[in-house]
Amino acid sequence: MDLIDELRQFSTKAAKIKDVIKMEEATKTSLVMPFFQLLGYDVFNPLEFVPEFAADFGVKKDARVDYAIMVDESPVILIECKPCGESLEKHSSQLFQYFAATPAKFGILTNGIEYRFYTDLGESNKMDLEPFMTINVLDISENAIPELKRFAKKTLDIDGAFNAAAQLKYMGKIKSLLDEVRVSPPESFVKYMMSEIYSGLRNQKAISEFRPIIKRGFNQYIDDCIADSFKSAMKAQEEKRSVAEIVPEADEEGDDSDIDSAPMSLEELEAFAIVKAILCDMIDIDRLSWQHTKKYMVIHFDNNSWKRICRFWFKGTKKYITTPDENMKPVRHDLARLNDIYKYSEYIKEVCTRYL
Repeated sequence: MDLIDELRQFSTKAAKIKDVIKMEEATKTSLVMPFFQLLGYDVFNPLEFVPEFAADFGVKKDARVDYAIMVDESPVILIECKPCGESLEKHSSQLFQYFAATPAKFGILTNGIEYRFYTDLGESNKMDLEPFMTINVLDISENAIPELKRFAKKTLDIDGAFNAAAQLKYMGKIKSLLDEVRVSPPESFVKYMMSEIYSGLRNQKAISEFRPIIKRGFNQYIDDCIADSFKSAMKAQEEKRSVAEIVPEADEEGDDSDIDSAPMSLEELEAFAIVKAILCDMIDIDRLSWQHTKKYMVIHFDNNSWKRICRFWFKGTKKYITTPDENMKPVRHDLARLNDIYKYSEYIKEVCTRYL
C-alpha cells in the first residue's frame, strides 16, 4: 500500500478518535507515534526515535523535547507534542529554544492532527518563526506527499528537504496572498491593477470604486479557468471514447530519435519531480535530463541517450512507465496515479546504479 493510501486510512481513524483524546500522552500514543510509524520509523527503538530527548538551553537544565529522530547518533528532527485539539499558535517558542540547543535541522510541532514543519532558512541554527510546511492529517493533499516522503525513514533526505523548504515557504505565501486578493484585494494590489488598466487619477475615491471591480474580475477569472479545465477534461474523455486507443507494446518502443520540442505537461513535470526525489540520495539530480518524443517523455542520465532511466507514457487513457532491464529491454509498470511511480523506486534506482 502506498503512503497516500495509508495516510487516508490513518485520517479516517484520527477523525473518529480525536474528540475523545484530551491529554498529551494520549495524543502521543494514539496519533503522533502511529503517524511516524507510517513514515517508517521504529518508534519503540530509543536509538532511532528517542523520547524525552535532552535539549538544555541557557541556564535551564533538564529541558527535554518530546521526541528526536536520530541519524548516526545525532538528532536531525525534533518533535514537540501538544494535546489533541489544542491550538499550536503559542507553542512554537518552546520548540524554538530546543532547536537552538541541538544540531537538529528540522523541528516539528504537532497536536496529533496538525503537523508544522520548521527549519532555519533565515539564520543558521535559529529556527524560523513560521513553518515552511503544514500538514493536517484530516485533509491531506496528494501534492504534499512527495515533500512528506522526504522525511520518511526510507527516503530521509535532509539536504533535499532543506533545499525544498524555501520553495514551499514562498509557495505557501503566494497561495495566502492570492487567497487574500480573492476575498479582499489589498490596496497595493488594487493600485497595481489600476496602473495597468486605468489612466485616470488613482486617488482614494478611485481606489474604493475599483476594489470591488477588481475583486469580481479576479474571481471571475478563477471561475473561468476552472470551467475551461473542466471542459477540456470532458472533451478529452469524449475523444478517447470515440477513438480507439493504440498503446504500443513495451517491446515496440523504438529509440529516442523522434524528438519534438513540446514543453512538459503538469503531469510530466510532477512525474519528473518524483523520479528526482527517488534518486536524490544517490546522485546529483542535476545529472538528470528529459526529452520528448511524439509518443513519450524520456529521462536520461548525464544527458546521454544511451543511459535511459525511464520513459513516461501519458498520451493514452492508460498511463505507465517503462524502465530498461540489463539488456535495455523495456519493462512496463502501470500507473493508477502518479504517486504509483514510488512503487517502482527499486527499478529506477537499479537502472541508475548501472550508470554509476
